[in-house]
Amino acid sequence: MGKPTKIPLLTRVTGGLLVALFCSSLLWPDFINNACKKLQVSLPFIHEHESHAMRAAPLRLLTLILHGTSGGSMESYGEGLSCISHPVSDVCVIIANARLDPSSSTIYLPTTRRLNRTVKPYAGKLAENAMATVTPILVRGSQSDEAKSCSVHHNVPAVVFSTAGFTSNLFHDFNDVIVPLFITTRHFESRVQLVVTDLKPWWVKKYKPILNHLSTYPVIDHKQDSRIHCFPGMVLGLKYHKDMGTYPSETPNGYTMSDFKNFVMQAFSLDHGQVPPVLEVLKRPTLLLISRRKTRVFLNEEEMIQMMREVGFEVAVVSAHRMADLQRFAPMVASCNVLLGAHGAGLANFLFLSPGAVLLQVVPLGLDWASTNYYAEPAGAMGMRYLEYHIVPEESSLYHKYPPDHPVLTNPMVIHMQGYNVSRAVYVDGQNLRLDLKRFRETLVQAMQLIMPTP
Repeated sequence: MGKPTKIPLLTRVTGGLLVALFCSSLLWPDFINNACKKLQVSLPFIHEHESHAMRAAPLRLLTLILHGTSGGSMESYGEGLSCISHPVSDVCVIIANARLDPSSSTIYLPTTRRLNRTVKPYAGKLAENAMATVTPILVRGSQSDEAKSCSVHHNVPAVVFSTAGFTSNLFHDFNDVIVPLFITTRHFESRVQLVVTDLKPWWVKKYKPILNHLSTYPVIDHKQDSRIHCFPGMVLGLKYHKDMGTYPSETPNGYTMSDFKNFVMQAFSLDHGQVPPVLEVLKRPTLLLISRRKTRVFLNEEEMIQMMREVGFEVAVVSAHRMADLQRFAPMVASCNVLLGAHGAGLANFLFLSPGAVLLQVVPLGLDWASTNYYAEPAGAMGMRYLEYHIVPEESSLYHKYPPDHPVLTNPMVIHMQGYNVSRAVYVDGQNLRLDLKRFRETLVQAMQLIMPTP
């Protein structure tokens, strides 16, 4: 639980005071600042009876989260509490002793001032149905006997977030939780305690490699652990920038999506090296085909596979069931040359592609915006090789449901303007695909040319 190391109090206070005083300036050159960070994270956080100066330097890392509001607005409540309200997420930074009472989902601050700030710690404010599943956390002053005594003292700050909402969908797992968690916690260099509300045990197990790389401490289950946890500081909620992306200028260490991808590869112990070019005449490059079973299904999948083999690929077909175990599936993605699929959550496995591999996205009718923002632009930000194949109306099953001049086929924006639920029913859940093999072959040849060595 991150308890203080057994170091004599005098040694801790003296050493911590010297580090705090030396590192308190924000004007030191970068090499000194970096050295300070290493010194600070190696020293234990302290209990309430120890020096404020010793506590101040490590907690400086909390203030870095407040840098940049990513299109949101910041409000300071005093008493060490500041919150950023973003269109997608709310995040509050507490630079003060904080007591978490799981039984009431309340965080108490050491002040008698009236504070009442509620946060749902999940990046999904635009989706009411997602937010309805997220437990709200209240921040308030510890008036009279309301705040109970600490059961557990922690020597590192906490980050509180939820795994409710749209989690269980691979894209949302990364977009709504893991990328924001990386933005919020990576600069702590694992010296941070993760506290999860609405915890799903399978989710923590699935992403254990990532969680273990962000924190050296076991995850605290907000509801199952009823003890009163006391922290020297806290972040409530996760900082969100944009769809599957970061704004480097607004992250503490200028983290890019390439940095995030490298982090994911490290977490899953995947080789960072370039995918070997296909040098041997008899060696066929591997194409990993994501096979969908419910919506956006390739109706002529067998014919597509035959053509892929004719072009020169070794084809491996995977379904959602096979992709569920990331610790087994991620290495498979890292070893392939091309990852191909219709727009959908399965394409979020592109985070495991090795440098030199190609992401090939088939863009269904009416899903151009989502395809661009969720995968095309992030792929570019990560320096990936990316191709896309836009279907025409005749390749969609919708072509046989609507007249040729219907807006569903000719002007999807008209359908999108009727609301997400309407457009989702039509384009996300209501169409399958039958690709024009002659036209699609051209895109496959492009992919082959990208991975084959230049003569």
